[in-house]
Amino acid sequence: YSAKRTALAADVISYRGRSALREVAKAMGLSEDVRSALSSTIWGWSTSELGEREANAGGLDRTDPLSRQVLERANEIMGFPRHLSQHVGGFVITRDRLDEVVPIVKTAMEERKMVEWDKDDLDAVKILKVDVLALGMLTCLKRAFTLLTDHYPQARDPFGRPYVLATLPEEHEDVYAMIQRADTLGVFQIESRAQMSMLPRLKPENFYDLVIEVAIVRPGPIQGDMVHPYLRRRQGKEAVHYPSLELKKILGKTLGVPLFQEQAMKIAIVAGGFRPGEADELRRAMATFKRTGTIGNYRQRMIDGMVGNGYDKEFAERCFKQIEGFGEYGFPESHAASFALLVYASCWFKTFYPDVFCAAILNAQPMGFYQPAQLVRDARDHGVEVREVDINHSVWDCTLEATAFDPSHILERHASMRDVIETAHAVRLGFRQIKGLSKERMEAVVAQRGAGYRSVRDVWLRSGLDVGEIERLAEADAFRSIGLD
Repeated sequence: YSAKRTALAADVISYRGRSALREVAKAMGLSEDVRSALSSTIWGWSTSELGEREANAGGLDRTDPLSRQVLERANEIMGFPRHLSQHVGGFVITRDRLDEVVPIVKTAMEERKMVEWDKDDLDAVKILKVDVLALGMLTCLKRAFTLLTDHYPQARDPFGRPYVLATLPEEHEDVYAMIQRADTLGVFQIESRAQMSMLPRLKPENFYDLVIEVAIVRPGPIQGDMVHPYLRRRQGKEAVHYPSLELKKILGKTLGVPLFQEQAMKIAIVAGGFRPGEADELRRAMATFKRTGTIGNYRQRMIDGMVGNGYDKEFAERCFKQIEGFGEYGFPESHAASFALLVYASCWFKTFYPDVFCAAILNAQPMGFYQPAQLVRDARDHGVEVREVDINHSVWDCTLEATAFDPSHILERHASMRDVIETAHAVRLGFRQIKGLSKERMEAVVAQRGAGYRSVRDVWLRSGLDVGEIERLAEADAFRSIGLD
């Protein structure tokens, strides 16, 4: 399509509590310390009305005309557009020249352009927008498959080909056993503390359980009070009841609890009497991160429709409350399924080849919840030998070095994996782990290494590193192989 036919969509950033209060206070001449005190009382993206609490925290006198003006004006501009920002991954693609179709503007990054309309504007005029979102785990898995192919020739699919994402062994019980123990540090999506606390309760046993696990620990299901009913039903503590056969067809896989946007749309059509077009409008109202969305506008329409179709009003209200939770970020089932595939793949590597997983995820940093030191510690807990950065052995990326694997090095809490892990390599940390070194400079060090460096002076003379770079290597104890520790 070329740069002439593509550009990023815009995102309209609106005033919320913190930004509104700070900028009005600045315009009114309040000091920086007062502005900071005022804004620090407001959490995140709050759009709640500003009042006495914020005034007291900032040391404002509510009886003072200026203080009242600040709060009143800040409340007035809440929700007003503030500026245009780049959409995180929404690309506009046109058949003809973009500048003949939509207004465009240059961005701070060279050769990048942005359309001056947001996704709603683009949708109104039927211009194609494609979301191209990057996931660090895709990079990690790509590196993991390469390492697996290069270092484990026995790891092949039934046709003798190297494993790829589509051919990994499915539904392996050892993978799910690790997941159920919440031994998931570093893996995709289910690595957070909230997910880890959910895993022993939900106990995923198959792929669709992972789909649910990905979707259920989200603000939408939590706000809609879907989590505990689902868990109680899954654990047999609460009977699963379907008010009608039609709803059983929609909610059967999730035990009568709507966890996905598609289910909400189908409920609106089947039980609420919505037309498909209206249900699609409901889906748009449930759009990701639309925290000030319009989903509440459909409340009475849906409740009346469900009651008119013979459903109990209390059930209709509870059902809409659950659906309303999607306005606080809920997943489509297809999205959750795509993520679940990456969850399983990353867990498969961690289960059987923690050496490969460790090297791959370190080479894909920055990503995820955990720092490299925590990832290294976890690999060692699973019996993987992790070797330090060394001037004569390391390259830029972390690599694998053949070694004998001793299962007794696996910590006792992971003892059940001693007959599962197939690791046969140590992880050699790469120069990328040392802050302040550049890839280009360290590749030159490797290129000049030959049979190895014999001294720090030898490193300095042959590699071209400056004193600061050599000091960083020394601070990382990278000169052990030349007798300096």
